[in-house]
Amino acid sequence: MRSKPPLRRLLPVLTILLLPFAASHAQEYPARSVRMVVPFPVGAGTDLLARSIGQKLTEQWGQTVVADNRPGAGGTLAADIVAKAPRDGYTLLMGNLSVLGMAPALYPKLPYDPVNGFEPVSLVAASENVLVVHPSLPVKSVRELIALARAKPQALLYSSAGTGTTTHLAPELFRLVAGIAIVHVPYKGSPQAVNDLLAGQVHLSFTSLASATPLVQAGRLRALATTGLKRNPLLPGTPTVAESGYPGFEVNAWQGIVGPAGLPGPIVARLSEGITRALAAPDLRDRMGAIGLVVGGSTPAQFTSYLRAEQAKWADVVKRAGIRSD
Repeated sequence: MRSKPPLRRLLPVLTILLLPFAASHAQEYPARSVRMVVPFPVGAGTDLLARSIGQKLTEQWGQTVVADNRPGAGGTLAADIVAKAPRDGYTLLMGNLSVLGMAPALYPKLPYDPVNGFEPVSLVAASENVLVVHPSLPVKSVRELIALARAKPQALLYSSAGTGTTTHLAPELFRLVAGIAIVHVPYKGSPQAVNDLLAGQVHLSFTSLASATPLVQAGRLRALATTGLKRNPLLPGTPTVAESGYPGFEVNAWQGIVGPAGLPGPIVARLSEGITRALAAPDLRDRMGAIGLVVGGSTPAQFTSYLRAEQAKWADVVKRAGIRSD
C-alpha cells in the first residue's frame, strides 16, 4: 500500500491549482460595498482624506466605499477591527503614523499584532507638524528656544493631543536631539491642546501645520520651525528644524491604507491600482492641499519598507525617551 504524500509536498501543487481562482476573485472584487475604518472622528483630517479617496473609488468601481469612524484608544480600536477582519478586501484601515508607526512601541499588550497584523496597500498622503510658541515667550528661533530651555530646565511646558500621538512624540524626538528638559502636558485632543497654548497656559507645541497656519498668520502664535526636510509652502518663511541646526530631523505625519495580514496579492494589486488613480485626481489633490496634506501614492512593497523603517525609528525614540502608555 502506497503511503500518502506529506502535506508540505502537496502545497506547491495546491497553490498552482488555486491561482486561477484567486485571479478570478480579484477580477470580481469588489462585488459589494467596502468599509474603510477611520481611527478618528468625523471631520478630522484623516476622515476627510478617507472620504475623499472613498468617493473616487466608488466612482471607479460602482461599489460604495463607506467610512466607518471608530475613534478611541489612540486609534488602536479601529486597528483591532481591521486586524481581525476577514482577508477579503472588504474591511480596510485608513491608518497613520501614530496608529501604524508609533503604536507598536507604545502599546506592548495590544489584542492584535501591530507589526505583522496588517497588509500594507498604499501610502496616500503626508503632512508636517510645526513648532509654535506663545507670542509672549521671548524666543524667535529654534536656537533661542533651546537656549532658554537649557537655562531653565523643566520650566517650559509643551502641549499635545494625548500621550502617544504625533504631537507628543515629535517634541520628544526634539527634546532628545537638542538635549533639553521640557515638560509634557497631554490633552484629550488637539483643540484643547491648542486652546491652552493660545491662553498661555503652556509655552509650546508641535501641532499640525493646517491648524496652526491661520493662527500664525493672525499673530496669535509664533512659528519657529516645521518638521519636514524642506520648507513648507504654507509657511515659506519658516525654516525647518533640520536647517535650524539639527540635520536629518524629520517628522512626517503620513497616512496610509492597509488591510488585514494575508490579504490576497491580486486584491492588494486591485486596491493599489484604484487608490493610485484616485490620488491622481486634481480636485482631490487641491482639496487635501487646502488642509495641509500632500497627496501621493506608493506601491505595496514601497509602503511595507517605509512602514518598517518608521516603526524602528519611533521604537527607538520611545525607548530612549522612556515613554510609557497605559
